[in-house]
Amino acid sequence: MSGWLPTAPCTPAGCVEPVRATASVPRAVLRLTALAALVLAGTALSPFGGRIPAAWVRRWCRLIVRAAGVRVRITGTAPPDGGLLLVANHVSWLDIPLLAAVRPARMLAKAEVRRWPLAGALAARGGALFLERDRLRALPGTVARIAGTLRAGGAVAAFPEGSTWCGRAQGRFRRAVFQAALDAGVPVQPVGLRYRRPDGGPGTAAAFVGEDTLPASVWRVVRTRGLVAEVELRPLIRPGTHPDRRTLARAAQPPAPEPAWTHAALVAGAQVRPLGHDTRGSRPVLRA
Repeated sequence: MSGWLPTAPCTPAGCVEPVRATASVPRAVLRLTALAALVLAGTALSPFGGRIPAAWVRRWCRLIVRAAGVRVRITGTAPPDGGLLLVANHVSWLDIPLLAAVRPARMLAKAEVRRWPLAGALAARGGALFLERDRLRALPGTVARIAGTLRAGGAVAAFPEGSTWCGRAQGRFRRAVFQAALDAGVPVQPVGLRYRRPDGGPGTAAAFVGEDTLPASVWRVVRTRGLVAEVELRPLIRPGTHPDRRTLARAAQPPAPEPAWTHAALVAGAQVRPLGHDTRGSRPVLRA
């Protein structure tokens, strides 16, 4: 891996807490089956994506998350139509359907996602913009493609930390993707993503970090009972309010996690305040 790529210190062994409330194996298998069926259906219908109403896409994405046994809570004002850059902290593979449940968008993803079973084909057919992480020279071209999509009135979703974090800490938003929003003159919609246990405390069962494999992460999620995903639509950043990508990235950066998101607090089941203090996420996507 190239040294310039952003990385996170999170690992499954060090950061992902043991599942406290587990669903039965038959229920987990049922969830997994429903999840696979929805992904397969989406893959089959993806060539017709441009003709499928956005409301249906949002509903399907919420069904994806619900099929995994995760409840969804969305707060904030719905983003506007037209060109829009959605940016969010990155914790889990669940982040992708959660963002699409807010506003269907072309996802900025690492090129390796193409090789993921089912999900890779779905991402490619859904118009994902793939980034070759080991080719720094390719970055300006990627930014130009993002800007072109935004100018044409499309939405692009990105995780500017460039890496998933478990939720006990966060990464700094990288600047490159914000240059596309500046070039296209479109607003930026910051989104905060967070996962909670049934008791309201922070949970890391959904985290997809380090050397964790996708099958292992999916199985952990479907075995977890009562997991809740919170999606906070933070205030929209209008074009022209920030002079450069550095200040724009800072404005979109979610607040740092509270002390309650430390490992000791996770183990103790500490409570955190309502939406507004986010988690973050260790799989490189984009670097300024």
